[in-house]
Amino acid sequence: MGLTKTEEFTKTQNELAVLAKALGHPARIAIIQFLIKTKACVCGDIVDELPLSQSTVSQHLKELKNAGLIKGDIDGPSVCYCIDEKAWNKTRKALGDLFDSYKGADCC
Repeated sequence: MGLTKTEEFTKTQNELAVLAKALGHPARIAIIQFLIKTKACVCGDIVDELPLSQSTVSQHLKELKNAGLIKGDIDGPSVCYCIDEKAWNKTRKALGDLFDSYKGADCC
């Protein structure tokens, strides 16, 4: 595997890339939407909501958790997931700042 040279970019650029990658799959968007809709920690219900296997859902949850968008608490044999509100607000600001930085241009 080649070097990604991520150290050549700013901390903000790297953080935005991690977030964009985590949100870059429709199953992860569906998981986020489900967690927002339920407004509570959710365990096995996520698998029932998606047309994917338990192992695939678990992998998507892992990606979202690694990016910091969700958090999970161990409750016996299962893990309950919910939106990480602090990280969610930080993500909203970072993406908003990126989109707000474009002021329009007369090109192409």
